[in-house]
Amino acid sequence: MTRTYGTFHDGPAPEPLGGMTLYPVPESVGHARRWFRKFTDPHQLACSVDDCLLMISELVTNAILYGKADEPWHVRVRWYRVSEALRVEVHNPGCPAHIRLRTPEATEAHGRGLLLVDGLADEWWAGPSQQGGTVVAFVMHRAFEPG
Repeated sequence: MTRTYGTFHDGPAPEPLGGMTLYPVPESVGHARRWFRKFTDPHQLACSVDDCLLMISELVTNAILYGKADEPWHVRVRWYRVSEALRVEVHNPGCPAHIRLRTPEATEAHGRGLLLVDGLADEWWAGPSQQGGTVVAFVMHRAFEPG
């Protein structure tokens, strides 16, 4: 698993597959899951869609909880095909310096989102978004059949 911090630029150019803009409210987590499934179903992903949905849920939840702006803002989710890989990005106006992988105590109710992403994704990273704020992204290698 590769964990990097900063903007990801390596490899071939990504092919945009879809995205959504969400209000920073708890109901947006369910919207993100449904929209991702709907818009990726035609692509017949070879990776675990359920794992992707879990990671999207965690990252959108974190974006809602930790995004900060002085004016109204949104969470942006984008997904791309990069050769045979699926890349999913979640953008929010928060500060990238605050993203960290934690090891919560067994009694803590929160703090496991990035641990799940770390365990499920083939690769993930966090850093400044090119659109301002923060991006946290994950990659699933071999998500698409070669061709």
